Amino acid sequence: MRTVIQIVLFLVAVVLTYLIYQSIQRPITFEKAKDARYEATVAKLKDIRKAELAYKDIYGQFTGSWDTLISFVSNDSVRNVRAIGELTDSMIEAKITEKKAIEMGLIIRDTVRVGVIDALFGGDYDANSLRYIPVPGEPTEFHLGATIITTGSGIKVPVFEAKAHNNVILRGLDEQLTINLNDQRRTNEKYPGLKVGSLEETNNNAGNWE
Repeated sequence: MRTVIQIVLFLVAVVLTYLIYQSIQRPITFEKAKDARYEATVAKLKDIRKAELAYKDIYGQFTGSWDTLISFVSNDSVRNVRAIGELTDSMIEAKITEKKAIEMGLIIRDTVRVGVIDALFGGDYDANSLRYIPVPGEPTEFHLGATIITTGSGIKVPVFEAKAHNNVILRGLDEQLTINLNDQRRTNEKYPGLKVGSLEETNNNAGNWE
């Protein structure tokens, strides 16, 4: 009888030890996976911002259309100044300006057209991947929008926003810990996910991780 009790107590101790280990390891595992997914998502949001800023430089506004933005990155071009050489101390002492140096062929400044995808990312970049949140599972697009905000002084400012909710970024991970994280963000009046830019305020196209 004593042996049976000892075995039961041993098994209870093993179960309790496992539960304690899981209670400690569970948030650690979640945080590690969250950090990895956040890092990949932030990198993609930075790429989106880079593409949107280049689009605005040419067209004077942002776009809320994925098809438009991806077509721009894939097919459009931007001006790029090719610079070879620079003013030396001897040129400056001889009172040779940059304009004069260019005329004399001492330095070269050429404006050429370069494909957007080459200028921003490199030619092997998959422009269509911009739209997708980089997490496992069903391909899911970032929410993308653009509008014009009128400031208190009457100035119209183009803005854009790209965002991904934690429910997508963290899908497949611990559901309760994801709910807790979302509740914490809402309590602090923060978006429960990652975003860059804003459709409600002019924030200089900042990301909420910055």
